[in-house]
Amino acid sequence: MTDTRLILVTTSPRAEAKRIAHALVEERLAACVNLIGGVHSVYRWNETVETADEVLLLIKTREAKVDAVRTRVHELHSYEVPEFLVLDVADGSSAYLAWIESCVR
Repeated sequence: MTDTRLILVTTSPRAEAKRIAHALVEERLAACVNLIGGVHSVYRWNETVETADEVLLLIKTREAKVDAVRTRVHELHSYEVPEFLVLDVADGSSAYLAWIESCVR
């Protein structure tokens, strides 16, 4: 297992996704953030089934930065309860994992 983490966050609209992605990379909290458009979400909110077109952020960072990423996402996000899921990266290209480490200090 590595200390690399993949964080999933959804946003709407795309401008918000770009703003969050740029802030995380510029502040060295993430090495890379992929924005995946065309996500259609169905979820329960306030006892009602809702739908939304969203952008999925794939945030690559290190374990030591997860709390700082969480704080920053909550500061920048418009949702009352933004999605924030952290996945452990078990393995990967050693060169790519080293690059993430070098970008996130």
